[in-house]
Amino acid sequence: MKKNIYPIFFFMMILLSKTFAFEGEKIIHHEVVVNAGVEEVYKTWTTPEGIKTFFAPECEVELKLFGPYHIYFNPQNPVGTKGAEDEMIISFQKNKMLSFTWGFPPVLPDLRNNQKTIVVLRFEDLGNNKTKVIFTQSGWGEGEDWDKGYEYFDYAWKEVVLKRFVERFENGPVDWKKMEG
Repeated sequence: MKKNIYPIFFFMMILLSKTFAFEGEKIIHHEVVVNAGVEEVYKTWTTPEGIKTFFAPECEVELKLFGPYHIYFNPQNPVGTKGAEDEMIISFQKNKMLSFTWGFPPVLPDLRNNQKTIVVLRFEDLGNNKTKVIFTQSGWGEGEDWDKGYEYFDYAWKEVVLKRFVERFENGPVDWKKMEG
């Protein structure tokens, strides 16, 4: 009886591809710890009420497969310049993980109109009312505009969004009206 080795071969190839998939791949990676339980932290990223406390003054978010994850940094602006207007949820696991598409700023119009990256947030319950959030953004192409986008978002996620997120749990929600003035 001749054994079929193809299933074993394909299984080994899958394992190898998982092991080496990110070698040389650009990935933005940041981690923060906040003083809040994992359920509250998860809701802060997955509900309009939560998002408005740190991410942006307005949004349209529906926690479902391919649901909108539209973040309006400048809600008063015309359509196309409000912010992340056409992003969508890719997957989610309650209190554990959220992934969504993420586009580019208006200063990179070719990428903004034609490309997306993927953001994955993982939520780790550390006990004692502390939660670690592991942030990654992947799917980066090559070239000058992609490099500019990578640099822009590496800074924006760490120094703006995640910083506000941590401060939201330390000092309360962002006062968007105060920031306008």
